[in-house]
Amino acid sequence: MKKLIILRSLLGAPIGLTISYLIPVFISLAIGDGNYYPIVPELAETCGSEINAVLLQTFCSLLVGAVCGGASVIWQIEEWSLMRMTVTHLVLCSAAMFPIAYLMQWMPHNFSGFLRYFGIFFGIYFCIWGSQYVAIKKKLAEINQKVRERG
Repeated sequence: MKKLIILRSLLGAPIGLTISYLIPVFISLAIGDGNYYPIVPELAETCGSEINAVLLQTFCSLLVGAVCGGASVIWQIEEWSLMRMTVTHLVLCSAAMFPIAYLMQWMPHNFSGFLRYFGIFFGIYFCIWGSQYVAIKKKLAEINQKVRERG
């Protein structure tokens, strides 16, 4: 299990980095003024320069990807209920993502920003979870149908 966690973490890290690279690309395209906005301007101020902020964001993105990748092994613990797996995975991913989102200033540092952040985070999490649930349920129905046809 430890080896699988390490493997998934190593795979998750570059995925986290890719996602954190693509989000600013899409934001920059949406702004549409021809400039690239890799980080929140306040982060550059906090870090002393834009390059320091980009380096910190890169490291944090790798970290979030690694944690979420490693946490994915939870879905393979057959003794656990779906509820326990979901809550555990959600807590682990939230525990990694929230402090980094706060540090990177991806959210306003006030109660309203906190609520919006978690609303968006949970919304995205449960959309992904729900789509995976439906896909797996469909696959199981297909497998069961094949078993019935053979049996």
